[in-house]
Amino acid sequence: MDQSTPNPEVLRALPSHGSEQDQLRVTPASQQAQAASMSSGVSKPGFTSRIVLTTYPKQIGIDPVPIDWGNPDPQQRGPVVVSRSPSTIRRRNAIGAHGGSYSIYYALAVASKELDADHRPDFTNTEPAVQIGPFPQWGDRGKIVAMDPWGHLPPWIFKDMMQRGNIDLRPTIAVTKAHMKLAELEDSVKNGRVSPDGKVCINEFGELAVTKFAVEPVWHLPGVAERFGIDEGTLRRSLFEHTGGSYPELITRGDIKVFLPPIGGLTVYCFGDPAKMSDESVRLSLRIHDECNGSDVFGSDICTCRPYLIFGIEEAVKEAQNGGSGVVIYFRKEGRALGEVTKYLVYNARKRGADRASEYFTRTENIAGVKDMRFQALMPDILHWLGIKKIDRMLSMSNMKYDAIVGQGIPIHERVELPEELIPADSRVEIDAKITAGYFTAGKRLTTEELQSVQGRMWEDIDH
Repeated sequence: MDQSTPNPEVLRALPSHGSEQDQLRVTPASQQAQAASMSSGVSKPGFTSRIVLTTYPKQIGIDPVPIDWGNPDPQQRGPVVVSRSPSTIRRRNAIGAHGGSYSIYYALAVASKELDADHRPDFTNTEPAVQIGPFPQWGDRGKIVAMDPWGHLPPWIFKDMMQRGNIDLRPTIAVTKAHMKLAELEDSVKNGRVSPDGKVCINEFGELAVTKFAVEPVWHLPGVAERFGIDEGTLRRSLFEHTGGSYPELITRGDIKVFLPPIGGLTVYCFGDPAKMSDESVRLSLRIHDECNGSDVFGSDICTCRPYLIFGIEEAVKEAQNGGSGVVIYFRKEGRALGEVTKYLVYNARKRGADRASEYFTRTENIAGVKDMRFQALMPDILHWLGIKKIDRMLSMSNMKYDAIVGQGIPIHERVELPEELIPADSRVEIDAKITAGYFTAGKRLTTEELQSVQGRMWEDIDH
């Protein structure tokens, strides 16, 4: 059996398919929904006339645009087609929707008639602000499995298909330029750690010039399954079950190998000339940072996230000013990808207990059932896409990130830990527990017994 095909008992629960009667048809549920809409007097949004619950490989009228993942020629590779618009739904070669987690807001906008369901973006002047690639890694189907290497170019390289075939294609990557202003960088200039050069650090206020790359996830399911050491059918079944059955084509369309998951993506912040990121003759300083809203944005001191983020930006700026390349990549993986609600539950358990470093991971496991769900196996894809072949200074202590990057054939020459003076007192629980669990350090690694003496601030010490 094809590993992408679920077990027969899964398929028995699905409607039969393959005949003319299996064309895109109105279901009883859709008739009831339409009747309810008419009887309520509420105007009906501009959907297709029929509700399409799922499709099948041999269904009449289904004709997916061919896609050859890993082909170095974008025309031979083909575009990612995921839109369910009337003109495109029969040509879809991908499951899911554009926008990641924001696809739900898109649905609300259409339902409330704030957005025309037939709207097509005007891509005039939206092309990437800088050229990136192509690099040989784009044509290696094993190196990039979690993003579309050609995702920044569909409106331009597939323009004829969009116009003549009336196919709705959209970018999954956007590239722009900006200025960045952070209070800590202004302090860095005042304290002499960073000097304005008019190019990277623009002025005495610490304003930075930056090139930004926003990336939405696009998964090649066979490649993702291989990264995790599981078969494709297991991956599809788990994704189907644990998204509330939202994507039945994960089960019924084993021929479709691309999935746009409803999750956050990433942003690359490049300081200096973007062309230098892939230049092996210049030095590269890199920080991989996973989202922590409480610290990154609002300055919580229970963890080292914002201090390490700011340190990473400052070191990236210095590298760029010295003629190298400085890069910070920000992944939307809030709370170790467990989410902010789970994270706050863990905080409560910690602060109502002893909040000792020796129990740091146990608190999370008791609530979430797992220490960490960030799964760094997919993280190096963005490095391959940027053409990065080596990292001179890795501004991270994470053993999981290190192992994932080195495991993808990208050597790391130096690992740089967060300076002691930047570690908030209440975050010693986090950092000491992580160091004992495997985080890099050039200093002392506490024993299990010593971790018991590392304790965080209790709520009683906080004025409510």
